[in-house]
Amino acid sequence: MTGKVFLAGGFRGNMSSSMKECLQLQLLEMEMLFSMFPNQGEVKLEDVNVLTNIKRYLEGTREALPPKIEFVITLQIEEPKVKIDLQVTMPHSYPYAALQLFGRSSELDRQQQLLLNKGLTSYIGTFDPGELCVCAAIQWLQDNSASYFLNRKLVYEPSTQAKPVKNTFLRMWIYSHHIYQQDLRKKILDVGKRLDVTGFCMTGKPGIICVEGFKEHCEEFWHTIRYPNWKHISCKHAESVETEGNGEDLRLFQSFEELLLEAHGDYGLRNDYHMNLGQFLEFLKKHKSEHVFQILFGIESKSSGP
Repeated sequence: MTGKVFLAGGFRGNMSSSMKECLQLQLLEMEMLFSMFPNQGEVKLEDVNVLTNIKRYLEGTREALPPKIEFVITLQIEEPKVKIDLQVTMPHSYPYAALQLFGRSSELDRQQQLLLNKGLTSYIGTFDPGELCVCAAIQWLQDNSASYFLNRKLVYEPSTQAKPVKNTFLRMWIYSHHIYQQDLRKKILDVGKRLDVTGFCMTGKPGIICVEGFKEHCEEFWHTIRYPNWKHISCKHAESVETEGNGEDLRLFQSFEELLLEAHGDYGLRNDYHMNLGQFLEFLKKHKSEHVFQILFGIESKSSGP
C-alpha cells in the first residue's frame, strides 16, 4: 500500500475548487476502503445512507448539503493480537481540510491511547492539502501501533532517561437553554463515549453538560456537539490542571451518562417547564461541584450543613 494518495488541482487562490470536487474525492477514497475491507461490518458507516445522499447531491437531485461521512474501521493487529477501532470523520472540505481521526482499543489504557493518537495525528499532519490520507492512517496503525501495546505496562515506571509526559486535564461546564431532542441527546452521549471522556448531560430546560478528560478530547467534544448550528449553548466555566499521570484521580465522574431529573409540576420533558434545580444542586454536592451552581445560574447555593 502506498503511503500517500495525492490529488492534483487542489484549492488555489480563494479556495477555487468546489465542494463537489471534495465530495467526489471522498467517494473515491470510500471506494478504495471498501475494496480493502470487503467483508460486511468491517467498515461501519454512522449513516448508512450518507454515500447515496452524496451521490444524489453530486448528480443534482438533492439540493441540501449531505451529512459528513463518519465511519469506524476495525483493524486486526497481528502482533500482539489486538483490535483497533479507527473512527473517521471527513469534513465536507476534506481532503483540503484536516481529517478527524481517533483510534481506540479496549487493550489500551487512557494514557497509551492518548499517546497512540498523538502519534497518528502527528503523522497525518505531514500530509499536504489535497492528499487523501485514510488509507495511509490505516497503514501507519498497522505498522506502528504494536509498540503502544507492548509498552503499555512500562509507561508509568520511573525513568532517569525520559521525562514524564505532561497533559492538561480539563473540565468544562456547558449551559444550554434546553436539551430535548432525542437525536441530539443520542449524539451527545455517543460523542462522549467515543472520546472516552466522563461527565453528564442533564436533559431538559435548562440543559447542562459537564465533560472532563484530557484537553484535546474535551475540546473535540465541545466542537463536535456544537456543529453545525447549535446556537443557544455556551461554556460557562472551565477548570484545568497539568498532570503527569492519566488523570484518573482528578475525575469527579466515572462515566459519561445522561442525567434525568424531575420537571417542576411533574409534566415530564415539555418545553415550558423547568427542571428541578434543587435536585441538581444536591447532585453537584454529591460530586464535589457545588461551586459551579452560582456560575451556571447566578444563584447562591444554600448549604444545609458543613
